[in-house]
Amino acid sequence: MAPGTTTIHHQEAFMLDDYPPLEARVWGDFACFTRPEMKVERVSYPVPTPSAARGILEAIFWRPQFKWRIQQIRVLNPIRYVSILRNEVNAKASYRSASNWEGQEGHFFAPQNRAQRHTLALREVDYVIRARIELQPGVDDHPAKYRDQFRRRVRDGRCFSRPYLGCREFAARFAEPSGHEQPIHRSDDIGRMLYDLDYRDDGRGVPYFFQGRLEEGVLHVPAPPWKGA
Repeated sequence: MAPGTTTIHHQEAFMLDDYPPLEARVWGDFACFTRPEMKVERVSYPVPTPSAARGILEAIFWRPQFKWRIQQIRVLNPIRYVSILRNEVNAKASYRSASNWEGQEGHFFAPQNRAQRHTLALREVDYVIRARIELQPGVDDHPAKYRDQFRRRVRDGRCFSRPYLGCREFAARFAEPSGHEQPIHRSDDIGRMLYDLDYRDDGRGVPYFFQGRLEEGVLHVPAPPWKGA
């Protein structure tokens, strides 16, 4: 090795590789990315949170060898809200209780546990999510292996589970972006926005927030806050 040179480990070389980010277009009839400060009634952020975008990509393609880092979310349709009033139950029946009912003739009477709750959701949403793959520590695979698999799954419409837009009942459709998608011309301060949960060794998830802002229809997602914590 020549004097003054620095050895870059296998994984570090991949991390420094300036490969193109991955993109997926997702859309649906309704979406609700709930603000955590709303306790009973759901009120959606005007745009998806980074954690919701990560969940969409993980539903399409996930491996324990890497994690998704959301970089950008482009909003393609005007931001419009819809008010939904739904009947919901206050408590759900547990598997243990349901198992005991078989021999004891028990039951769960939903009308006695029902409540009407209001949801302020988004309608006719359309986004392009841009993200990158970051390998987990100790993984020596090349990121291109997973990038190619993701692209094939998006192109073929395959997923591990049906992606959803904030709430499971709001199913999402997805496809490859055409490259001609244009974000809306709107800039707004979103305020304190949920970034994601950082799971510790004890399994406890610590929420992190950031100051979100929509710039000409694009939400730029900063680096993970816990990296500097």
